[in-house]
Amino acid sequence: MHFDSPSRQIYAPTPVTQESRSILLSPKKTPRAISKVPFKVLDAPELKDDFYLNLVDWSSQNVLGVGLGSCVYLWSALTSKVTQLCDLGEADNVTSISWISMGSHLAVGTDKGTIQIWDVQNSRRVRTMTGHTQRVGVLAWSDHTLTSGSRDRNIYHRDVRSQEMWEHRLSSHTGEVCGLKWNSSGTQLASGGNDNKLMVWEKDSVLPLYKFRDHTAAVKAIDWNPHQSGVLASGGGTADRHIRFWNTSTGTAISATDTGSQVCNLAWSKTTNELVSTHGYSQNQVLVWKYPSMQQIASLSGHSLRVLYLALSPDGQTIVTGAGDETLRFWNVFQKSKSERRDDDGLADIVSTIR
Repeated sequence: MHFDSPSRQIYAPTPVTQESRSILLSPKKTPRAISKVPFKVLDAPELKDDFYLNLVDWSSQNVLGVGLGSCVYLWSALTSKVTQLCDLGEADNVTSISWISMGSHLAVGTDKGTIQIWDVQNSRRVRTMTGHTQRVGVLAWSDHTLTSGSRDRNIYHRDVRSQEMWEHRLSSHTGEVCGLKWNSSGTQLASGGNDNKLMVWEKDSVLPLYKFRDHTAAVKAIDWNPHQSGVLASGGGTADRHIRFWNTSTGTAISATDTGSQVCNLAWSKTTNELVSTHGYSQNQVLVWKYPSMQQIASLSGHSLRVLYLALSPDGQTIVTGAGDETLRFWNVFQKSKSERRDDDGLADIVSTIR
């Protein structure tokens, strides 16, 4: 049956711009694949299952430092060679390590409250620094300033070129200091403690610029967004489970995400607006997120205990995670910058020993 009426209206199609047409016709972008299997596993005997310690760090010269019991071991990512840097003896233990940002000096915090500075290239201890009365669980460098946090609740700024043991003491935390991170410009320090507080300090100030009280458990996980000035991420322990984001230019909260597990570490990708978090109770997993949507890109499992330790490789592509299960696991999670990308070298599961 055919209808034809002079009153029939003819509708023109809605104009579609060339840009919109390109978007509509372009293939749907699939999330990039991240291997769920670590490409390398190292045995790490005596790697402590202690939330408040920081025992793994990766240097700009591609050497991984690990504190195992009373010793510090070095693993070269270039040669896979393992060497022992130092042994504190039976009466002491390593409680934190941190590489200077550029160069081959390593700071080692101890259970007795001292800090040793090692010239790794020459396998020589160049300095022992005092001040803390209890264990030094966290260290952070900003140029030649070494900042230390302790169970004695104090934070010390130390210029390692000076004969003085410390320059400034920050005493606002009321619990063990377990998280420290300088921003890339060295103008602000973020600190977290067992008092559930996250604080932000201006360089050379002994009073905090901001005290953030939103977390309901210890704050160990801290990292600054390298792509957006003044954006800070923090993670809370078992009773909190949240990753929270802050604007340290204005002192305001940006957003919060409930991860469902104790947050032990955070690290931003150097090349993309993504970050990785490691977790303890109860999932013991590693999660990769897209920021700011906090869409989960990948969930990596394998550790049988809390993933308490995390370090990022110098090229920004690989992370190493450590747990009280006495293993270190290496994962390819982040993309390199375009100038650095090269073919996958096809590394499969390699199980080695660090000792």
